[in-house]
Amino acid sequence: MHIQVLKSKIHRVKITQAELHYVGSITVDEDLIDAANIIENEKVQIVNVNNGERLETYVIKGERGSGMVCLNGPAARKAQVGDVVIIISYASMDFEEAKLHKPVLIFPDDHNKVI
Repeated sequence: MHIQVLKSKIHRVKITQAELHYVGSITVDEDLIDAANIIENEKVQIVNVNNGERLETYVIKGERGSGMVCLNGPAARKAQVGDVVIIISYASMDFEEAKLHKPVLIFPDDHNKVI
C-alpha cells in the first residue's frame, strides 16, 4: 500500500507578483525551492492564507535571492500581491517507509528569504 505524505513545505511566503497572461505555474526563488527540497516542475499545492483559495500547479525556478513568489496564468486570479501563501508538496510512498519519513519544512522571513 502506498500513501501520500507531506514531503516539503514553504510556510508563509508573500506573493510578489501575479502574471495572468503567462502559460501557468508558480515561479519561486531558487533559494526557497532548494531549501525546501522541491525541484523545478514538481507538482505543488498552494494555500492562500488571506482568502482560503487552494490550487495545484507546478514550480518554475525564479531568480536566486530575489524573494520572488509569482503566480502565473489562471492561478494569478487566486491571489493578490502581498497575500501570504503556503507552498506544499507531497510524496507517494510505502506505508512503512512513510512512518519513518521526515518532511522538509522551511519558515522564510517577511521578505521571502531563507532563515
